[in-house]
Amino acid sequence: MSITAPERTQTPEPASGATVELNGVVKSYGSTRALTGIDLAIAPGEFIALLGPSGCGKTTALRALSGLEQIDGGSIVIDGVNVESVPTNKRDIGMVFQSYSLFPHMTVLENVEFGLRMRRVAKADRRSRAGDALEMVGLGEHGDRFAHQLSGGQQQRVALARALVTRPRVLLLDEPLSALDAKVRVQLREEIRRITTDLGITTVFVTHDQEEALAVADRVAVMRAGRIEQIGTPEQLYATPVNTFVADFVGLTSRVPAEVVDGAVLVHGTRLPLLGETQPDGPVLAYIRPEDVAIASPGDAGAIEASVVSSSFLGSLRRTVFALTDGSLISVQHAVEEHPEVGAQAWLRLKASAVAASPRR
Repeated sequence: MSITAPERTQTPEPASGATVELNGVVKSYGSTRALTGIDLAIAPGEFIALLGPSGCGKTTALRALSGLEQIDGGSIVIDGVNVESVPTNKRDIGMVFQSYSLFPHMTVLENVEFGLRMRRVAKADRRSRAGDALEMVGLGEHGDRFAHQLSGGQQQRVALARALVTRPRVLLLDEPLSALDAKVRVQLREEIRRITTDLGITTVFVTHDQEEALAVADRVAVMRAGRIEQIGTPEQLYATPVNTFVADFVGLTSRVPAEVVDGAVLVHGTRLPLLGETQPDGPVLAYIRPEDVAIASPGDAGAIEASVVSSSFLGSLRRTVFALTDGSLISVQHAVEEHPEVGAQAWLRLKASAVAASPRR
């Protein structure tokens, strides 16, 4: 399955995205607390990703914002109006889900028109607007086709056009790309970002794929167990995680036994700055990024003895896993020209980058 990214077309007048606020939002299902006091403020036109493992509450937060779930506490405010008692179809929100949910008996154009028909928009106007929405997603010539005649990527484009045709001020996307293959997923996420930016729509994007979140969002909210652990730009989350959960979830890290000594982390003789709050002296696990390790020579200062476990070619770079003398594994990102042999002795050097650490038991 493949798709071709559409040429840029003239987009409709920007929708002028709404401000969105979740204030202390609480949601429970019986004795299970799905959301525990979520606070989130989103600026007009901002693209926010909710990122976290399955069951962390990100989809529940999205459904609460849409009105599909009634909250148990707190408030949801859109453009200064508390929408708790406002039904879903009155919240000026467009939604795209993981399942395309296209009507099989309708053509592509009729699927996109559906929301306008429910709003009793005149036939000529809704046909024109639906055609414009299909042009926007690169499917202007597919209006007379049915869902079964389209690829998965094309069906999701139709779902996106259907959400946008009503000109919502807020767009909610619930893992819309997870059913697509890798290449289509990358192409479509870039198109979604372009279109929402062009239209100025406030967008909330739910995903468990950290690469996806970091690639498209202005800010990312990392969630765990119904709470937001940290919210910030992709760069902030990657470079300065507030705790070891965020450090471990966002990006690739290796957990290496180390010691906290006088406010710094001592890793195999190399002293590194400690991210986050000061910790008492004692044994810890240091979370080390693969780009913060270099392949060294035996005589280099701070060289750490290791052996090659595996090596993977990733196109523009190579990632190699080494075993240290204490048995821990550490990943190293390096040039493809360096090709360590499995089982060979090697030497590594830690760069002077700050690391997160958690107590070791």
